[in-house]
Amino acid sequence: MNTNRHEWNGFRCATHSIASESGNRLAGVWRLVCCGLALALSPVIWAAADNSAPPARPVVWTLDNAASIGGHQPTVLGAPRFIDAGVGPAACFNGKDDGLVIPAIPIAGWSQFTIEVLFRPDADGPEAQRFVHLQDERESRVLIEIRVTPEGQWCLDTFLLSGKNSLPLMDKTKLHPAGSWHWAALVYDGKKMAHYVDGTKEMEGEVAFPPMTTGQTSLGVRLNRLYWFKGCIREVHFSPTALGPAQLQHLPKAN
Repeated sequence: MNTNRHEWNGFRCATHSIASESGNRLAGVWRLVCCGLALALSPVIWAAADNSAPPARPVVWTLDNAASIGGHQPTVLGAPRFIDAGVGPAACFNGKDDGLVIPAIPIAGWSQFTIEVLFRPDADGPEAQRFVHLQDERESRVLIEIRVTPEGQWCLDTFLLSGKNSLPLMDKTKLHPAGSWHWAALVYDGKKMAHYVDGTKEMEGEVAFPPMTTGQTSLGVRLNRLYWFKGCIREVHFSPTALGPAQLQHLPKAN
Protein backbone atom coordinates (compact mmCIF):
# COMPACT_ATOMS: atom_id res chain seq x y z
CA MET A 1 0.00 0.00 0.00
CA ASN A 2 1.42 3.39 -1.04
CA THR A 3 1.02 6.27 1.37
CA ASN A 4 1.62 10.00 0.73
CA ARG A 5 2.14 12.09 3.86
CA HIS A 6 1.75 15.89 4.26
CA GLU A 7 2.97 17.83 7.30
CA TRP A 8 1.35 21.17 8.22
CA ASN A 9 1.42 23.18 11.46
CA GLY A 10 1.86 20.14 13.64
CA PHE A 11 -0.93 18.17 11.95
CA ARG A 12 -0.13 15.03 9.95
CA CYS A 13 -2.44 14.06 7.11
CA ALA A 14 -2.16 10.72 5.34
CA THR A 15 -3.75 9.82 2.02
CA HIS A 16 -3.93 6.26 0.84
CA SER A 17 -3.85 5.54 -2.87
CA ILE A 18 -5.03 1.97 -2.32
CA ALA A 19 -7.63 0.82 0.19
CA SER A 20 -8.81 -2.79 0.12
CA GLU A 21 -11.82 -2.43 2.38
CA SER A 22 -14.73 -0.02 2.50
CA GLY A 23 -13.77 1.05 6.01
CA ASN A 24 -10.31 1.87 4.83
CA ARG A 25 -11.79 3.73 1.85
CA LEU A 26 -13.96 5.85 4.11
CA ALA A 27 -10.99 6.52 6.36
CA GLY A 28 -8.95 7.48 3.32
CA VAL A 29 -11.63 9.88 2.12
CA TRP A 30 -11.86 11.44 5.57
CA ARG A 31 -8.12 11.90 5.69
CA LEU A 32 -8.22 13.52 2.25
CA VAL A 33 -10.91 15.95 3.42
CA CYS A 34 -8.99 16.83 6.58
CA CYS A 35 -5.75 17.25 4.72
CA GLY A 36 -7.38 19.40 2.02
CA LEU A 37 -8.99 21.68 4.59
CA ALA A 38 -5.72 22.00 6.47
CA LEU A 39 -3.79 22.91 3.34
CA ALA A 40 -6.50 25.32 2.19
CA LEU A 41 -6.69 27.09 5.54
CA SER A 42 -2.95 27.26 6.16
CA PRO A 43 -2.43 30.69 4.48
CA VAL A 44 -5.31 32.15 6.51
CA ILE A 45 -4.01 30.79 9.81
CA TRP A 46 -0.43 31.80 9.10
CA ALA A 47 -1.61 35.28 8.07
CA ALA A 48 -3.53 35.61 11.32
CA ALA A 49 -0.49 34.46 13.27
CA ASP A 50 1.73 36.98 11.47
CA ASN A 51 -0.82 39.80 11.59
CA SER A 52 0.66 41.27 14.74
CA ALA A 53 2.13 44.41 13.19
CA PRO A 54 5.30 45.75 14.78
CA PRO A 55 4.67 48.49 17.33
CA ALA A 56 4.50 52.01 15.94
CA ARG A 57 7.64 54.06 16.44
CA PRO A 58 8.09 57.77 17.02
CA VAL A 59 8.65 59.94 13.97
CA VAL A 60 10.77 63.10 13.96
CA TRP A 61 10.66 65.70 11.22
CA THR A 62 13.62 68.07 11.20
CA LEU A 63 13.06 71.09 9.00
CA ASP A 64 16.53 71.67 7.59
CA ASN A 65 15.87 71.64 3.84
CA ALA A 66 13.04 71.86 1.31
CA ALA A 67 13.95 68.70 -0.60
CA SER A 68 12.95 66.14 2.02
CA ILE A 69 11.05 66.23 5.31
CA GLY A 70 10.80 62.94 7.14
CA GLY A 71 11.69 61.15 3.92
CA HIS A 72 8.85 62.84 2.01
CA GLN A 73 9.17 65.42 -0.75
CA PRO A 74 7.10 68.45 0.29
CA THR A 75 5.20 70.86 -1.88
CA VAL A 76 6.82 74.24 -1.25
CA LEU A 77 4.57 77.29 -1.04
CA GLY A 78 6.25 80.65 -1.48
CA ALA A 79 9.90 80.65 -0.45
CA PRO A 80 10.50 79.49 3.14
CA ARG A 81 14.05 80.21 4.28
CA PHE A 82 16.13 77.44 5.83
CA ILE A 83 18.61 79.05 8.20
CA ASP A 84 20.65 78.39 11.32
CA ALA A 85 18.21 79.77 13.88
CA GLY A 86 20.24 79.32 17.06
CA VAL A 87 18.84 75.89 17.98
CA GLY A 88 19.99 74.39 14.68
CA PRO A 89 18.63 74.58 11.13
CA ALA A 90 15.00 75.67 10.90
CA ALA A 91 12.40 76.64 8.32
CA CYS A 92 11.30 80.27 8.58
CA PHE A 93 8.01 81.52 7.14
CA ASN A 94 7.02 85.07 6.18
CA GLY A 95 3.40 85.00 7.40
CA LYS A 96 2.08 85.79 3.92
CA ASP A 97 2.61 82.97 1.43
CA ASP A 98 5.30 80.60 2.80
CA GLY A 99 4.39 77.03 3.69
CA LEU A 100 5.18 73.34 3.28
CA VAL A 101 2.76 70.54 2.44
CA ILE A 102 3.92 67.00 3.20
CA PRO A 103 2.03 64.05 1.63
CA ALA A 104 1.87 62.04 4.85
CA ILE A 105 0.21 61.80 8.27
CA PRO A 106 2.66 60.17 10.70
CA ILE A 107 -0.08 59.48 13.27
CA ALA A 108 -2.33 57.59 10.80
CA GLY A 109 -3.68 54.44 12.46
CA TRP A 110 -2.71 55.53 15.99
CA SER A 111 -5.44 55.45 18.65
CA GLN A 112 -3.38 57.71 20.89
CA PHE A 113 -0.57 60.09 20.08
CA THR A 114 1.53 63.09 20.99
CA ILE A 115 2.55 65.84 18.57
CA GLU A 116 5.31 68.20 19.67
CA VAL A 117 6.64 71.16 17.72
CA LEU A 118 9.63 73.37 18.43
CA PHE A 119 8.85 76.80 17.05
CA ARG A 120 9.62 80.51 17.38
CA PRO A 121 6.76 82.89 16.51
CA ASP A 122 7.56 86.45 15.52
CA ALA A 123 5.98 89.29 17.47
CA ASP A 124 4.70 91.07 14.36
CA GLY A 125 2.84 88.16 12.78
CA PRO A 126 -0.89 87.92 12.04
CA GLU A 127 -3.27 87.56 14.97
CA ALA A 128 -4.46 84.04 14.06
CA GLN A 129 -1.86 81.59 12.77
CA ARG A 130 -2.13 77.86 11.99
CA PHE A 131 1.28 76.28 11.70
CA VAL A 132 0.65 72.52 12.01
CA HIS A 133 -2.36 71.01 10.22
CA LEU A 134 -3.03 67.30 9.62
CA GLN A 135 -6.08 66.28 7.60
CA ASP A 136 -7.01 62.85 6.28
CA GLU A 137 -9.27 61.61 3.49
CA ARG A 138 -12.26 61.60 5.87
CA GLU A 139 -11.53 65.25 6.71
CA SER A 140 -10.55 64.46 10.30
CA ARG A 141 -8.23 67.23 11.45
CA VAL A 142 -5.52 68.05 13.94
CA LEU A 143 -4.50 71.70 14.26
CA ILE A 144 -1.86 73.48 16.33
CA GLU A 145 -2.29 77.24 16.22
CA ILE A 146 -1.49 80.45 18.07
CA ARG A 147 -3.20 83.76 18.71
CA VAL A 148 -0.85 86.76 18.85
CA THR A 149 -1.64 89.88 20.89
CA PRO A 150 -0.75 93.47 19.88
CA GLU A 151 1.81 93.41 22.70
CA GLY A 152 3.75 90.61 21.01
CA GLN A 153 2.59 87.71 23.16
CA TRP A 154 0.77 84.58 22.11
CA CYS A 155 -1.46 81.82 23.46
CA LEU A 156 -1.72 78.27 22.22
CA ASP A 157 -4.83 77.12 20.34
CA THR A 158 -5.31 73.43 19.48
CA PHE A 159 -8.15 71.58 17.78
CA LEU A 160 -9.33 68.04 17.03
CA LEU A 161 -12.16 67.21 14.63
CA SER A 162 -13.57 63.86 13.54
CA GLY A 163 -17.03 63.79 11.97
CA LYS A 164 -19.41 65.54 14.36
CA ASN A 165 -16.94 65.35 17.24
CA SER A 166 -14.66 68.31 17.83
CA LEU A 167 -12.79 70.05 20.62
CA PRO A 168 -10.95 73.38 20.59
CA LEU A 169 -8.61 74.26 23.46
CA MET A 170 -7.47 77.84 24.06
CA ASP A 171 -6.93 79.99 27.13
CA LYS A 172 -6.18 83.61 26.24
CA THR A 173 -4.91 84.29 29.75
CA LYS A 174 -1.97 81.89 29.34
CA LEU A 175 0.40 84.08 27.35
CA HIS A 176 3.98 83.51 26.22
CA PRO A 177 6.60 85.82 24.73
CA ALA A 178 7.07 85.89 20.99
CA GLY A 179 10.56 85.97 19.53
CA SER A 180 11.81 83.02 21.59
CA TRP A 181 11.76 79.26 21.12
CA HIS A 182 9.05 77.12 22.71
CA TRP A 183 7.81 73.53 22.63
CA ALA A 184 4.07 73.13 22.07
CA ALA A 185 2.48 69.69 22.50
CA LEU A 186 -0.91 68.20 21.71
CA VAL A 187 -1.57 64.92 23.54
CA TYR A 188 -4.46 62.49 22.94
CA ASP A 189 -4.81 59.36 25.10
CA GLY A 190 -7.73 57.77 23.27
CA LYS A 191 -10.32 59.68 25.26
CA LYS A 192 -8.90 62.97 26.46
CA MET A 193 -7.01 65.72 24.63
CA ALA A 194 -4.59 68.07 26.36
CA HIS A 195 -2.09 70.68 25.28
CA TYR A 196 1.15 71.88 26.81
CA VAL A 197 3.62 74.73 26.41
CA ASP A 198 7.20 74.00 27.45
CA GLY A 199 6.05 70.91 29.36
CA THR A 200 3.32 72.65 31.36
CA LYS A 201 -0.27 71.52 30.84
CA GLU A 202 -2.60 74.41 30.04
CA MET A 203 -5.92 72.82 29.06
CA GLU A 204 -7.63 69.47 28.54
CA GLY A 205 -10.99 68.00 27.56
CA GLU A 206 -12.67 64.83 26.34
CA VAL A 207 -13.39 64.12 22.69
CA ALA A 208 -13.86 61.02 20.53
CA PHE A 209 -11.17 60.95 17.87
CA PRO A 210 -10.75 57.67 15.93
CA PRO A 211 -7.38 56.92 14.30
CA MET A 212 -6.68 59.00 11.22
CA THR A 213 -6.25 57.54 7.74
CA THR A 214 -4.00 58.70 4.89
CA GLY A 215 -3.79 62.37 4.08
CA GLN A 216 -1.54 65.44 4.24
CA THR A 217 0.24 67.64 6.75
CA SER A 218 0.93 71.34 6.26
CA LEU A 219 3.48 73.40 8.16
CA GLY A 220 3.42 77.19 8.29
CA VAL A 221 -0.19 77.45 7.11
CA ARG A 222 -3.51 75.63 7.00
CA LEU A 223 -3.94 73.20 4.14
CA ASN A 224 -6.50 75.56 2.57
CA ARG A 225 -3.80 78.30 2.37
CA LEU A 226 -5.28 80.47 5.12
CA TYR A 227 -3.90 81.78 8.43
CA TRP A 228 -0.19 81.93 7.53
CA PHE A 229 2.47 81.60 10.23
CA LYS A 230 5.26 84.15 10.72
CA GLY A 231 8.23 82.66 12.46
CA CYS A 232 10.40 79.54 12.40
CA ILE A 233 9.86 75.81 12.98
CA ARG A 234 12.78 73.57 13.88
CA GLU A 235 11.26 70.12 14.59
CA VAL A 236 7.98 68.24 14.74
CA HIS A 237 7.83 65.04 16.81
CA PHE A 238 5.10 62.40 16.49
CA SER A 239 4.84 59.74 19.24
CA PRO A 240 2.40 56.78 19.22
CA THR A 241 1.59 57.17 22.93
CA ALA A 242 0.14 59.86 25.17
CA LEU A 243 3.30 61.25 26.73
CA GLY A 244 3.25 62.62 30.25
CA PRO A 245 4.77 65.99 31.24
CA ALA A 246 8.10 64.43 32.24
CA GLN A 247 8.39 62.74 28.84
CA LEU A 248 7.72 65.84 26.76
CA GLN A 249 10.45 67.82 25.05
CA HIS A 250 11.86 70.72 27.03
CA LEU A 251 14.24 73.53 26.25
CA PRO A 252 17.23 74.10 28.53
CA LYS A 253 16.24 76.49 31.30
CA ALA A 254 19.03 78.84 30.26
CA ASN A 255 16.99 79.70 27.15
